[in-house]
Amino acid sequence: EHAFGFDHTVLGGILTALTLLIIFGGIRRIARVSSIIVPIMALGYVGLALVIVLLNITQLPGVISLIVSHAFGWEQALGGGVGMALMQGIKRGLFSNEAGMGSAPNAAATANVTHPVKQGLIQTLAVFTDTLLICTLLICTCTAFIILFSGAPLDGSANGVQLTQQALTNEIGASGGVFVAVALFFFAFSSILGNYYYGEANIRFITEKKWVLHSYRILVGGMVLFGSVATLDMVWSLADITMALMAICNLIAILFLGKYAVRLLSDYRAQKKAGIQSPVFKKETMPEIEKDLECW
Repeated sequence: EHAFGFDHTVLGGILTALTLLIIFGGIRRIARVSSIIVPIMALGYVGLALVIVLLNITQLPGVISLIVSHAFGWEQALGGGVGMALMQGIKRGLFSNEAGMGSAPNAAATANVTHPVKQGLIQTLAVFTDTLLICTLLICTCTAFIILFSGAPLDGSANGVQLTQQALTNEIGASGGVFVAVALFFFAFSSILGNYYYGEANIRFITEKKWVLHSYRILVGGMVLFGSVATLDMVWSLADITMALMAICNLIAILFLGKYAVRLLSDYRAQKKAGIQSPVFKKETMPEIEKDLECW
């Protein structure tokens, strides 16, 4: 809407129709396209931010000082600013890496490995890589630099992606807002499809009734439309609540399943100490749940 002047209600309807068309007709083709386009968009965004930093390199010390002073200053600490920053960081961190949410295991469980701990270690590394390297050091830091270098107003007249668009427009012209809109479309749309797949995989595990799956697909389309027309604050607030509920459910599950993870890790380490380069898990190791393990 900000970049092209499209009415967000109409665009929301188009986005909903496109989502339903894909999830009812097949997701593999769009997944292949997204796997190519999204990394290109991300690298393009980071590259653009680096160019803006180089063009404003003389202002860099002042901008860094501004960020640090506002994050760790006495005034901010006494006023609860540090606590608010931590709370906001935790909430947004969940959107970045989904650690503790119970959603990432849906994708990890499809990996073909000889021992479950191998994939578990990869998932642990992914949290570090995604949060600290990709999100914090690259995307978020680049966005902060773009906004602060541009002189875009921070009075609340623009928020969210519109603030970033306005900042890029100030720096490189109207094409900046267009680039952000296109990049964000692919980021968001691929996220919709990815999260839809999580739900479908779980529904197929719970029941084989087609009407349940079709109802879920229609519900997904409805939520896409709702997200297109609702206010930004409403969307974030609803997302924070639902993700908190997901985390609670997952933490309860971890309490019951954690003992198996500990035993798996012990088995993996024992094989490593025995000189086995590529440990292999055999379900006979856990006779109490052997019948429940379908993949081993």
